Amino acid sequence: MAEAGHVGVPISRVGVRRLARSSVAVIGNPNSGKSTLFNRLTGLRQTTGNYPGVTVEKHVGTVQLPQSALRLVDLPGIYCLGGHSADEKIAVDVLLGRADETEAPAGLLVVVDATHLYQGLYLLEQLLELQLPTMVALTMHDLATASGITVDPEVLSRRLGGVPVLPVSSITGHGLTELKTALEHLEEVPVPATPASWPELSQRAQQLADETGGQLPRIDVLQGLLHPGSAAECDLEHLISAERVVAARSELFGDAPPQAEEARHRYAWVKQVLGEAQHNAALFARMGARLTGWINRPWPATLMFFAVLVLVFQAVFSWASPLMEAIDAGATALGGLVSETLGNTLLGSFLADGVIAGVGSVLVFLPQILILFLFIIVLEDTGYLARAAFLMDRVMRAVGLSGQSVIPMLSSFACAVPAIMATRVIPDRRDRFATILAAPFMTCSARLPIYALLIAAFVPNQSMGWFNLQGLVLFGLYLLGILGGLLTAKLMKSSALKGPKPQFMLALPEFRRPNLQTVGIKLLARAKVFLKRAGTVIFMVAVLVWVLANFPRLGEADAELLRTANAGQSHLEIENTVNAAQLSQSLLGRAGRAVEPVFRPLGWDWRVSAAVIAGFPAREVVVAVMGTIYAVGTEADETSLAQKLRSARWPDGREIFTLPMVLGMLVFYAWCLQCAATVATIRRETNSWRWPVFAWTYMTVVAYLGAFVIYQLGSRLF
Repeated sequence: MAEAGHVGVPISRVGVRRLARSSVAVIGNPNSGKSTLFNRLTGLRQTTGNYPGVTVEKHVGTVQLPQSALRLVDLPGIYCLGGHSADEKIAVDVLLGRADETEAPAGLLVVVDATHLYQGLYLLEQLLELQLPTMVALTMHDLATASGITVDPEVLSRRLGGVPVLPVSSITGHGLTELKTALEHLEEVPVPATPASWPELSQRAQQLADETGGQLPRIDVLQGLLHPGSAAECDLEHLISAERVVAARSELFGDAPPQAEEARHRYAWVKQVLGEAQHNAALFARMGARLTGWINRPWPATLMFFAVLVLVFQAVFSWASPLMEAIDAGATALGGLVSETLGNTLLGSFLADGVIAGVGSVLVFLPQILILFLFIIVLEDTGYLARAAFLMDRVMRAVGLSGQSVIPMLSSFACAVPAIMATRVIPDRRDRFATILAAPFMTCSARLPIYALLIAAFVPNQSMGWFNLQGLVLFGLYLLGILGGLLTAKLMKSSALKGPKPQFMLALPEFRRPNLQTVGIKLLARAKVFLKRAGTVIFMVAVLVWVLANFPRLGEADAELLRTANAGQSHLEIENTVNAAQLSQSLLGRAGRAVEPVFRPLGWDWRVSAAVIAGFPAREVVVAVMGTIYAVGTEADETSLAQKLRSARWPDGREIFTLPMVLGMLVFYAWCLQCAATVATIRRETNSWRWPVFAWTYMTVVAYLGAFVIYQLGSRLF
């Protein structure tokens, strides 16, 4: 029997047919285990795309039931139907049938965290206003039990008007069979006509919906009453009258803010339900609260945060090395095989130096990307990532951002492309764009080969106590990138993106064990995203650089003259000299000579300028281009190329790579946006070319000015 205020209404046969051919939305709070459950139910039978017109990812999968199959849509996590971030808005739009080209769900699978029933039941009561067949998956039930929290699903189901409540564990798989069986009969679940938390609100909204002649469903009327100034309110006032809406608000809310009054009623009901359905074991609750409270204190939390950072970056820069070397060796071996087979021909050079080298330059960074995302996914699933964002909130507020910007910033140390995509969780558009503009300043993995080459060649390998001078310079470059990003965010939030201080609301999840299947599925999805979005761009750039460096071709007669003039050298040295001459008169070499006057105030000659131009689309090709320019081959190691750089001279005999020039060049690479994939991602995430063009121009100007100041001052002092 349903309680007072709930009326069990069986779904019509029309509703059954609609459910059979439509989808069921999987919805719940962030960190409730929603996506883990979705991945456990659908496995690899899922697709990932974007909702029309927005950058929010859309996850759709099929769950195999005992006698049929059901289409599930994993919606972004929300706390209520009045969210403001891009993820929250698209979730609400899909639920209310307002998302373009996306059909409203015919049923709901609401995921509620048993350790955070307070937030979960609040959202659930709002969702019951949709009057759709609804089922509750009670996740973290085993974790709640281990913590001394006992939840009675039968009492909870009764208080919800007959909505089924099924305890499940996405980690162990407990309860999934029962959940699948129940999903097969979702259309038979009674729909409560009036949620018990505030029946007067539901009934008043239903009366107004009837006055519209059925043109607005009750949920839209309710949204119009709760959100003054919204599109839903405009629709409501258009169909009845503004006076009727004002009168209804006055009757329901008085002088209080509508959403605050709604929260007061719904949370009062949630508190009553928890008194009946949830029981805490005092000893376990106190012990768990003390441990969690100690971890959340400033000093322990800060020490733990930096320990995690050290582990993550040690893994990214150390653990990935063998895999990167293996990929590089494989690409080199394959390129060598192609060169031996086809000989010193144009086709052989295109396949070996263009196609294979292009693919290799993409794949070589994949281990670092995957290791970083593995840590991020594991930290997210364990509940620690939310604590890191909360911990850094005060620091980020000093530059006008919130703790939600921390994760994208950290992700940028591997690659700015996924980091910029990670800004989707930031609700405010200004904060999101400021974070997007700051993220490319962080030292990504593509900068490391350039740093390693220049530091090893020109910074003395001296020890200063416990510290190495070369290591300190590298650490300083990381700090320089962080400083550039934070100052950029501060500048943007004080000018073009000025707005109110960001609000950061976060429910800290309990620590839990990650699910390996979910981690694997998410990691595979991120690998596909990187290879598809970043890999194609970098591959195309590598091929383009090959074309620019090889056309127009050096005449055979000129090549033979060079070989004859250098007959006393080894075969490799002779061919490298010919390749350098080819590059000098190629389109890339001519471009370097054309822009040399622009970069001469930085101490760069045409060869450095040509390498930098080649690096603007993808900075990871710079070392290979410099190796060709300075006649040591594309396989140049740091030692041979460093020797060539140290011996490079201007026509008048002066050194090119002086210490001020090298330091200025390092500053340039620390701050310049040399990544076509990042520019394309900014365009995609902002839906405008204005911001990527601004970001590229702004960072290039800042990098140029930084290198100019360092070189000019250094040249006068030394």
